[in-house]
Amino acid sequence: MGETVTGGCACGAARYEVEIEDRDAYLCHCRMCQRASGNISLAMKNVLKNKLDWRSGPDWYESSPIARRPYCAKCGTSLGFAFNEGDYMDITIATLDAPEGFTPTHHFGTEHLHEAWLDTSALPRKKTTDYQPLVDRWMDATGSLPE
Repeated sequence: MGETVTGGCACGAARYEVEIEDRDAYLCHCRMCQRASGNISLAMKNVLKNKLDWRSGPDWYESSPIARRPYCAKCGTSLGFAFNEGDYMDITIATLDAPEGFTPTHHFGTEHLHEAWLDTSALPRKKTTDYQPLVDRWMDATGSLPE
């Protein structure tokens, strides 16, 4: 028996629960994932389709002749990837309620990997709470800071 984790989109319209066997994940750099996410890669967790329970949503679109992708039509969050055939699919790590503790074990789609973005550890770092214009906007709009 595995561990059950939960997740969903940014606005909360799409929610899921999935049983996982481990916390191994991977980074996909293929052009389809880059375009689907608007980013240079997607952090993914491979899961059994029959262990994934969509509590609400998602919407789906055919991303190619062989696969489709779950997403939220309300907020646009990319939730994963699924071949049309097979027992497994991927969920995006960032949509997990508690994404910490998942470990990337490999890269996929490396023909489109952007090497300069792999090791950014030497770049300066700034917390969102250290950027006063953002803090002011959140405080004015909501009276508190986001998670």
